[in-house]
Amino acid sequence: MSFVHLLQLGRVPYDEGLRVQHCLVAARKAGAIADTLVLLEHPPVLTLGRNARRENVLASEAILAARGVEVHEIKRGGDVTYHGPGQLVGYPIVDLRGDLPGKKGPHLGPVDYVRLLEEVLIRACREFGVPAQRVAGRTGVWTVGGGSVPEKKIAAIGVHVSGGITSHGFALNVTTDLRDFEWIVPCGITDRVPTSLELEVDDPPPLAPTMDNARNAVSRCFGGVFGRQMIWAESLQQILAGAASAVPVD
Repeated sequence: MSFVHLLQLGRVPYDEGLRVQHCLVAARKAGAIADTLVLLEHPPVLTLGRNARRENVLASEAILAARGVEVHEIKRGGDVTYHGPGQLVGYPIVDLRGDLPGKKGPHLGPVDYVRLLEEVLIRACREFGVPAQRVAGRTGVWTVGGGSVPEKKIAAIGVHVSGGITSHGFALNVTTDLRDFEWIVPCGITDRVPTSLELEVDDPPPLAPTMDNARNAVSRCFGGVFGRQMIWAESLQQILAGAASAVPVD
């Protein structure tokens, strides 16, 4: 079985997350490293994808500046989204030409890749006892609605592909302060609201909705969906040096 490096960075500024991705993408394009999954949190930040409309940022520049919220225009697909504390962000750096589930030609298509990421997050939510699903025509992962209660968005996905290598990725709301989403129209969607694992779990949940548990669940599910062994890496430098001393993740 092939493997994926697992790099957990804790809470880092958004610029640092971009720098890490840039280093890993360059190394993956050169064939110097294996596929890598970066898991982290960011301080409050708004990101605008390639299809974003500025009017979907509802808060004024003055309000955002007063609260220390950065705004970044980036290359991923999708509209505007929010990252912040209590939200698990994942940046998979994956060669779509590799041995991946569902690949029918020389490379896995970006849409099929996004479906795999959705499956990872659906499985991870289920470990917390939270039923989750896809919704046709709307990228991301959603709770299961019923009757007069519509589904809610629990995870967003937006990816970029360059030279067959992916970057950017997903954001799973774990203990996120959902009031921060009031600064934007999340992903340009006006008729649904965001939610979090913390709000959706039963009492008591089968697995407590903590960031540590979310990181572990997403790591396990990523390995399961992609058919890879997850190999812990201590640092970016270790991965770039060949990760000779990395150890398997149980």
